[in-house]
Amino acid sequence: MNMLQEKNNIDAVYCMMMRYSFNSCLLGILLLTNLNLTAQQPRLNDHNNIGWYTTFGTIKFAPKWSAHIEYQWRRNEFGKTWQQSLLRTGINYHLNGNAVARVGYGWIETYPYGDHPINAFGKQFTEHRIYQVITTNQKIGRFDLSNRYMLEQRWLATYNAASSTEPDKWAYMNRLRYMGRVQTALKGKTIGDKTPYVALYDEVFIGFGEKVGQNVFDQNRLGILLGWKFNNTFRIEGGYFNQIVQLGRRVNNQNVFQYNQGFIINTIWNIDMTKTAKVN
Repeated sequence: MNMLQEKNNIDAVYCMMMRYSFNSCLLGILLLTNLNLTAQQPRLNDHNNIGWYTTFGTIKFAPKWSAHIEYQWRRNEFGKTWQQSLLRTGINYHLNGNAVARVGYGWIETYPYGDHPINAFGKQFTEHRIYQVITTNQKIGRFDLSNRYMLEQRWLATYNAASSTEPDKWAYMNRLRYMGRVQTALKGKTIGDKTPYVALYDEVFIGFGEKVGQNVFDQNRLGILLGWKFNNTFRIEGGYFNQIVQLGRRVNNQNVFQYNQGFIINTIWNIDMTKTAKVN
């Protein structure tokens, strides 16, 4: 009976991963034409070594409500120079035990890095972002699986000349993101206190709207992580990280793709103020 149950769990995980693949493929249909065109054209490849340090926090202040805050210190050359600084906040509404909706705001500073900076004049630029997220979670046997769907409204500072000291205008863009993640304990069948685990995730980004340039396919991120859950309040994870970015502009009439790889270290913490209130 245990063997049969284990087989059913494996089959269920396989079906879930197939659903992840379907979701990714569905998004991919939107950019097939763009990728086919760029594949036929010469491209510039820009390779960089990156190191990302991130912290994510959740503060639950009501049975159905919590606050989200995160900061990501994204570095180039394995940490020597800036790649990007990202601060993101939000309010979560817990639809049920397995689904959360969030709306929030992000402030991003992008720095010149690599052979072909994102800004055409090699300038640091600011981005303000509003976003909406739905995250669903499911446990199948020893596997924890999640889907995250994100819609972003973005305002990017743009410059008309290298001599500009202030943004000449703000460009509005839209972006759709999907991330699938699976993780499992390395000791036992559940990720409890003082438990090591392994996680795999992939996230695809798609730009859309009038202001989208060459990058309908905006980027893809892949992470392979080892983690340690101390308790329900804190865990840490880190490992290999790969980022592919297509620039929204062309250089010498060629599309530019960044291939950024290195490592990522995440800290995740949760504070439940509703339990504290009950104790008091």
